[in-house]
This record gives sequence, structure tokens and C-alpha cells, in this order.
Amino acid sequence: MNTAKTFINDFGGLVTNSGHASSEMVVEIDSVSKWYGDFQVLTDCTAHVHKGDVVVVCGPSGSGKSTLIKTVNGLEPFQKGNIMVNGISVGDPKTNLPKLRSRVGMVFQHFELFPHLTIIDNLMVAQIKVLGRKEVEAKQKGMAYLDRVGLTVQANKYPAELSGGQQQRVAIARALAMDPIAMLFDEPTSALDPEMIQEVLDVMVELTRDGMTMMCVTHEMGFASQVANRIIFMDEGHIVENCSKDEFFEGAKSERAQQFLSKILNH
Repeated sequence: MNTAKTFINDFGGLVTNSGHASSEMVVEIDSVSKWYGDFQVLTDCTAHVHKGDVVVVCGPSGSGKSTLIKTVNGLEPFQKGNIMVNGISVGDPKTNLPKLRSRVGMVFQHFELFPHLTIIDNLMVAQIKVLGRKEVEAKQKGMAYLDRVGLTVQANKYPAELSGGQQQRVAIARALAMDPIAMLFDEPTSALDPEMIQEVLDVMVELTRDGMTMMCVTHEMGFASQVANRIIFMDEGHIVENCSKDEFFEGAKSERAQQFLSKILNH
């Protein structure tokens, strides 16, 4: 419990339950709404992610999936509601968002690697600058995670010398090197050629087996049915379904989710 308290207080934000929530609930999204000007992109969204959960967020394009997941670590501000990550209020102005983001790994659609840095330097820079690790320790940890995603031999190359699938695996390794409490994936395979998708999904499957808490926006329903334990289905900024994987695939309640599944699963 003391460890949880130390971590929470380190962010300078709002603390609840004296760290109690951090042992079970990792992400709490409560009645969150967001607008871009007059256009409402999220409407009263509520979802909870427990430690070890693998939550797939799916739905049609423009439904608010990516926006929702980006509110979790403060990349997208929201105007109403509350989000807690390991007991920290994301919307609290006093919360140290850069430090919070360093513990919530984020993998984007387009990799976001530094093109002028080698692969190993991409993995080391945030460890050194954000976490304050020594160069030797940062390199050791970076190489360990490159090995985990099968890319040790690429350590001294530059991102442009790697395939899209390899770059995305580097992005995952970079996030893991920060020792995250959870991982967020925003359509991690949508920019990849079909033959490269599986190598990224294989790494994500391994993470689920290791018990990593994950939220993943994806259209890969095969991945969702294989590894997710919960599904959030969104449409027009609303969370329409929030249920177990089996409940979603075997008996989605809403007509909109049924329509979505009929199109996705028949292609």
C-alpha cells in the first residue's frame, strides 16, 4: 500500500482512497463528455478497467474510439466528467500529466518514432530524460525489450530502415521500457500492410499473457475475440455496449452493434 501511495503522490494530483483503487482499478472513466467547438464527440462515457483487463474499444469510423482512449492519459482534454488512472485525476490541473503519461504506455497508429535517432536511442531517450535513468541502465533495459519483440539485431539502425511492422514493434518496446502500469493502443495495425499485421498482434498477445493491463482501439475482431476479456462498442460518441467478450460476440444487445458485427465478421 505504501508503494501505491508513493506513486500516486509523485504526480501531485488528486488522490482517492489512499491508494486502495490502484490495487484493483487502473482506469475509471466516469460520465466523460467532450466537444470540439459545438460538435460533441464524446457523450456521457463511463467505463472501468481493472488490473489485468484487456479491453478492446471498437466501432465504426468517427465513433469517438481514438478520442476516448486519448482522454485516458490527457492527450485529449475533456470538458465534463472524471477520469482516474491508478487513483490520479487526469483532469485535475495539478496533476503532472507528462509524468502520468510516462507510466501509461501509448502506441499510436503511425509509430511516432524519432527518425533521426537509432532504434536503441529511441528506446533510451525517454528513460533518461523522464525517468532519470543512467545511460547504461536505459540501454540494458532497451535491449531487453528489443529482444522481447524480436528486434535486437536492428538496434543500431534508423526507423526508415525498418518495415512498418518492425517500427510498430519498436514503438511497443519503447513504451514497455518505461515500466507502464497499463498500455493504450490506438489502432496499432491500421497503417500496416496486411502481412505485417500479425507480427504486431503476436507481440500484443504475449503482453496479455503476461497480465499487462491494456486498452486497445482496433478493427481486428479476430484479435479481440482471441485475447480481450471486455469489449467497449462505440457509436456516435456513445458507449453503446460495455460487456464481456462472450456477451458481445454471442449476443450483442444493441441493434447497432449487431449491424457492425454482421459486416465485420462476414468480411
